[in-house]
Amino acid sequence: MKTIITLLTLLVSNFILNAQTDAVAEENGTTITVNVPVPSPGGKVIVGLYDENTFMKAAPLKGLESDVVDGQATVTFTNVAPGTYGITLFHDKNGNRQMDFEPNGMPKEMYGVSNNVMGFGPPQWSDAKFEVADEPITMEIRM
Repeated sequence: MKTIITLLTLLVSNFILNAQTDAVAEENGTTITVNVPVPSPGGKVIVGLYDENTFMKAAPLKGLESDVVDGQATVTFTNVAPGTYGITLFHDKNGNRQMDFEPNGMPKEMYGVSNNVMGFGPPQWSDAKFEVADEPITMEIRM
Protein backbone atom coordinates (compact mmCIF):
# COMPACT_ATOMS: atom_id res chain seq x y z
CA MET A 1 0.00 0.00 0.00
CA LYS A 2 2.86 2.38 0.85
CA THR A 3 4.36 1.65 -2.55
CA ILE A 4 1.18 2.58 -4.38
CA ILE A 5 0.77 5.81 -2.41
CA THR A 6 4.43 6.72 -3.00
CA LEU A 7 4.09 5.99 -6.71
CA LEU A 8 0.93 8.10 -7.00
CA THR A 9 2.60 10.96 -5.09
CA LEU A 10 5.59 10.85 -7.43
CA LEU A 11 3.37 10.83 -10.52
CA VAL A 12 1.31 13.79 -9.31
CA SER A 13 4.49 15.69 -8.36
CA ASN A 14 5.93 14.97 -11.81
CA PHE A 15 2.82 16.35 -13.53
CA ILE A 16 2.87 19.49 -11.36
CA LEU A 17 6.57 20.10 -12.02
CA ASN A 18 6.14 19.60 -15.77
CA ALA A 19 3.15 21.95 -15.82
CA GLN A 20 5.18 24.62 -14.04
CA THR A 21 8.12 24.15 -16.41
CA ASP A 22 5.82 24.47 -19.44
CA ALA A 23 4.22 27.59 -17.99
CA VAL A 24 7.63 29.20 -17.44
CA ALA A 25 8.65 28.33 -21.00
CA GLU A 26 5.47 29.93 -22.36
CA GLU A 27 5.91 33.07 -20.24
CA ASN A 28 9.48 33.42 -21.50
CA GLY A 29 8.56 33.07 -25.17
CA THR A 30 8.68 35.91 -27.66
CA THR A 31 6.11 37.58 -29.91
CA ILE A 32 5.50 37.35 -33.64
CA THR A 33 3.49 40.23 -35.11
CA VAL A 34 2.07 39.69 -38.58
CA ASN A 35 0.88 42.65 -40.66
CA VAL A 36 -1.21 41.84 -43.72
CA PRO A 37 -2.15 44.39 -46.37
CA VAL A 38 -5.58 43.32 -47.63
CA PRO A 39 -6.50 44.52 -51.12
CA SER A 40 -10.26 43.94 -50.80
CA PRO A 41 -12.48 45.22 -47.96
CA GLY A 42 -14.48 43.28 -45.40
CA GLY A 43 -14.15 39.92 -43.78
CA LYS A 44 -11.39 38.68 -41.53
CA VAL A 45 -7.86 37.41 -41.97
CA ILE A 46 -7.30 33.98 -40.40
CA VAL A 47 -3.65 33.30 -39.46
CA GLY A 48 -2.09 30.00 -38.36
CA LEU A 49 1.34 29.34 -36.81
CA TYR A 50 2.76 25.91 -37.66
CA ASP A 51 5.81 23.75 -37.10
CA GLU A 52 7.19 21.26 -39.61
CA ASN A 53 4.92 18.45 -38.41
CA THR A 54 1.70 20.45 -38.75
CA PHE A 55 2.39 22.72 -41.76
CA MET A 56 -0.28 22.07 -44.42
CA LYS A 57 -1.20 18.79 -42.64
CA ALA A 58 -2.99 19.56 -39.38
CA ALA A 59 -4.48 22.30 -37.24
CA PRO A 60 -2.09 25.14 -36.40
CA LEU A 61 -0.16 25.24 -33.15
CA LYS A 62 -1.76 28.64 -32.60
CA GLY A 63 -4.44 30.39 -34.63
CA LEU A 64 -5.60 34.00 -34.60
CA GLU A 65 -7.94 36.17 -36.63
CA SER A 66 -8.20 39.88 -37.28
CA ASP A 67 -10.80 42.16 -38.78
CA VAL A 68 -9.76 44.04 -41.90
CA VAL A 69 -9.53 47.74 -41.00
CA ASP A 70 -8.48 50.33 -43.58
CA GLY A 71 -6.98 47.65 -45.82
CA GLN A 72 -4.84 46.14 -43.05
CA ALA A 73 -5.04 43.20 -40.66
CA THR A 74 -2.64 42.59 -37.76
CA VAL A 75 -2.26 39.68 -35.33
CA THR A 76 0.32 39.04 -32.61
CA PHE A 77 1.26 35.58 -31.41
CA THR A 78 2.55 35.71 -27.83
CA ASN A 79 4.72 33.36 -25.79
CA VAL A 80 6.21 31.64 -28.85
CA ALA A 81 9.06 29.35 -27.83
CA PRO A 82 12.29 29.47 -29.86
CA GLY A 83 12.20 27.13 -32.85
CA THR A 84 11.37 26.88 -36.53
CA TYR A 85 7.89 27.93 -37.65
CA GLY A 86 5.82 28.74 -40.73
CA ILE A 87 2.72 30.89 -41.12
CA THR A 88 -0.20 30.58 -43.50
CA LEU A 89 -3.13 32.96 -43.71
CA PHE A 90 -6.17 33.68 -45.83
CA HIS A 91 -8.77 36.39 -46.26
CA ASP A 92 -12.06 34.91 -45.04
CA LYS A 93 -14.42 37.19 -46.96
CA ASN A 94 -17.60 35.16 -46.34
CA GLY A 95 -17.04 34.52 -42.61
CA ASN A 96 -17.17 30.71 -42.71
CA ARG A 97 -13.71 30.41 -41.05
CA GLN A 98 -12.38 28.05 -43.73
CA MET A 99 -10.61 28.56 -47.02
CA ASP A 100 -12.94 28.10 -49.97
CA PHE A 101 -11.88 26.44 -53.22
CA GLU A 102 -13.14 26.33 -56.80
CA PRO A 103 -14.23 22.91 -58.14
CA ASN A 104 -10.85 22.62 -59.89
CA GLY A 105 -9.00 23.04 -56.56
CA MET A 106 -7.93 26.67 -56.98
CA PRO A 107 -8.48 28.91 -53.92
CA LYS A 108 -11.44 31.29 -54.06
CA GLU A 109 -10.01 33.46 -51.29
CA MET A 110 -6.68 35.26 -51.22
CA TYR A 111 -3.96 33.67 -49.11
CA GLY A 112 -0.36 34.24 -48.04
CA VAL A 113 2.58 32.38 -46.54
CA SER A 114 5.56 33.44 -44.42
CA ASN A 115 8.56 34.61 -46.48
CA ASN A 116 5.97 35.72 -49.07
CA VAL A 117 6.47 32.55 -51.09
CA MET A 118 3.99 32.38 -53.91
CA GLY A 119 4.16 29.80 -56.66
CA PHE A 120 2.12 27.18 -58.39
CA GLY A 121 0.76 24.50 -56.09
CA PRO A 122 0.58 24.46 -52.32
CA PRO A 123 3.26 26.21 -50.25
CA GLN A 124 6.25 24.11 -49.20
CA TRP A 125 7.69 24.02 -45.67
CA SER A 126 11.24 24.60 -46.94
CA ASP A 127 10.16 27.92 -48.49
CA ALA A 128 7.93 29.15 -45.67
CA LYS A 129 9.97 28.29 -42.57
CA PHE A 130 11.68 30.91 -40.41
CA GLU A 131 13.60 30.85 -37.14
CA VAL A 132 12.32 32.27 -33.87
CA ALA A 133 14.81 33.12 -31.13
CA ASP A 134 14.35 35.35 -28.07
CA GLU A 135 13.82 38.61 -29.97
CA PRO A 136 10.33 39.73 -31.08
CA ILE A 137 9.61 39.38 -34.80
CA THR A 138 7.50 41.65 -36.99
CA MET A 139 6.73 40.54 -40.54
CA GLU A 140 4.53 41.57 -43.39
CA ILE A 141 2.86 38.81 -45.39
CA ARG A 142 1.37 39.71 -48.75
CA MET A 143 -1.59 37.96 -50.30
